[in-house]
Amino acid sequence: MKTPIALENPFVTTGYVSAEYFCDREQETADIIRYLRNGNNVALISPRRYGKTDLIRHCFAQKEIADNYYTFIIDIYSTKSVSDMVNRLGRTIVESLKPKGRKAIDTFLEFVSSLRAGITFDLAGNPSWTFSVGDISSPASTLEEIFIYLQNAEKPCLVAIDEFQQITKYGDDNIEAALRTQIQYCSNAHFIFSGSQRHLMGAMFTSPARPFYQSVTIYSLKLLSLEKYSQFCVHHFSACGKQLAPDVVPTLYQRFDGITFYLQRVMNELFSLTPQGAICSSERIDEAIDNILRNSAFIYEDLMYQLPEKQTLVLQAIAKDGKATNLTSGKFVKKHGLLSSSSVKSALPALIDKGLITNELGCYQVYDKFLELWINQF
Repeated sequence: MKTPIALENPFVTTGYVSAEYFCDREQETADIIRYLRNGNNVALISPRRYGKTDLIRHCFAQKEIADNYYTFIIDIYSTKSVSDMVNRLGRTIVESLKPKGRKAIDTFLEFVSSLRAGITFDLAGNPSWTFSVGDISSPASTLEEIFIYLQNAEKPCLVAIDEFQQITKYGDDNIEAALRTQIQYCSNAHFIFSGSQRHLMGAMFTSPARPFYQSVTIYSLKLLSLEKYSQFCVHHFSACGKQLAPDVVPTLYQRFDGITFYLQRVMNELFSLTPQGAICSSERIDEAIDNILRNSAFIYEDLMYQLPEKQTLVLQAIAKDGKATNLTSGKFVKKHGLLSSSSVKSALPALIDKGLITNELGCYQVYDKFLELWINQF
């Protein structure tokens, strides 16, 4: 049994560590595990930075899952093609099987023969992945082999594909149907399709014309409750001999719309600024945020420098409004001194494609809340 990990700062900002540092999500965890163990696939949908991936890791860390299943989490957010996705899938499975020893990886390679040439072993039997993007000559064949492995693995498998909507951007009209067919006939594996772009995920799973129609249980992840997150923060401050003023978490929660990533990042900074035995008051919030923005300034400056002028102006305008609507209207253009409605219209798709802004039902926002704050300093 592993010794529990003790962290100097309990407000984790770099992924899942353990249940001790994971806030609530008790109902969500129970729901997802119940769906998976009863033979369902799940589409887990929410905006980015709500904590979807950490929730999946938390589910997979539960004893009833960890003891009885092989679990794999594949992040395809940065993939650009089917070949890239298959490469990521194979590599992740190999990395996940490492702790289980050489035999588990050899079993994988028995079924996925097309990947043998890209995996080498050191003297201790540890595998290394040597494939680069484009090295997989027949992605469709390799994908089929991977599913044959999943079907014949020693334990039932749970596979989470993170940012699943990315497959719609590959320019391959057959990938949805190909995946749906493989999944349909793979009874030894069940899947979580995690995604942050609601309109793309919704279209994939609710449109009768799409291959994944009615093939999953759709699960919408909500914000952490203010009450639960407040209890979590107070507990960890107290456990480390510090105190947290009662207005700190509500103030932060309102300021960052309850989004988990930003709450955790600022709480991490506040915890580090608070000496043992001292009280952290809401007056320190601005100091914590200023520290975060100052540390990120170089990145943001470089990002803005690389943007074309029209995109920069539109991004700044959206940041100023916070939640911007009717962006091509004369009123919006005039308010922010933009060039024209047509320049705004042409800039929006590029900013969305670069992940700098989001669009939910016609409401545009800067994706990175810290970037928004940094822009509004000037």
